[in-house]
Amino acid sequence: MLQNRGNTEKKADNTPRTADSGAGKEYRELAERQLTSEEIFDGSMLHLFLDSVSLPDGKTAKREYIKHVGAVAVLPLTDDGCAVIERQFRYPVDRVITEIPAGKLNSSTEDRLEAAKRELREETGITASEWINMGDFVPSAAYCNERITLYLARGLRFGERNLDDDEFLNVFRIPFSDLVRDVMSGKITDGKTQAAVLKAALLTGFLSEKEGAGK
Repeated sequence: MLQNRGNTEKKADNTPRTADSGAGKEYRELAERQLTSEEIFDGSMLHLFLDSVSLPDGKTAKREYIKHVGAVAVLPLTDDGCAVIERQFRYPVDRVITEIPAGKLNSSTEDRLEAAKRELREETGITASEWINMGDFVPSAAYCNERITLYLARGLRFGERNLDDDEFLNVFRIPFSDLVRDVMSGKITDGKTQAAVLKAALLTGFLSEKEGAGK
């Protein structure tokens, strides 16, 4: 049940929302400016806001969006060319999803690499000697500010996992070539997993830049 936060509307500082770096003039032309902001739901993970914004043509509009603390996701690759992935039931889509290990930050200031190491160890029991930052993935920019940092982990060591009380998932290995095939065929639908697999395929030389571009 939504928790109405009551009279929480406030005036904003009238600064533009953050855009991708390098947007330059285009950003100034397209930016929306926050006029007021009201928190209408305060959950343990998600925080829903209703803002009033000024559009580029001077008109106003409403924006409903979710603030998220942020997350990390890890693609672990073994020395013999396998990926370690998971299957777990995702309630919002009412199905079991195949995906790479991932989890949310404990706070917005938590070091993302340390969070990735924690999530990988807890969900799979794996620690790694090599970590490669593959950049950020924004899964739902139309209504959520969540930013997931993707990592490639190599030099794996296997131990005991430590799942949360409400966490149930199966961990298994799959040849990386099969995982790339499953992403390209649409068998794997999870967005962060698609992005991480294809980035790793290029970084490791599994796919050339030409092949990755579909040429």
